[in-house]
Amino acid sequence: MTAKEIRELSAEEIVTKIRETRDQLLHLRLRKQTGQVEKTHEMRNLRKDIARFATIQKEKQRAPAAA
Repeated sequence: MTAKEIRELSAEEIVTKIRETRDQLLHLRLRKQTGQVEKTHEMRNLRKDIARFATIQKEKQRAPAAA
């Protein structure tokens, strides 16, 4: 998901997306431990997505305070 798409989401939707992505990452880590993951690069993508969500969430929290 791109930053532009994330910025269009509401604050509640961002929180939900973070939760879902962290859950996906957890399941992927568990599958990796059992040797069931072939595409290990997906873990890196999920971590970057979580960081992207968190960054934009923080931007939205600070925007009203700055105005």
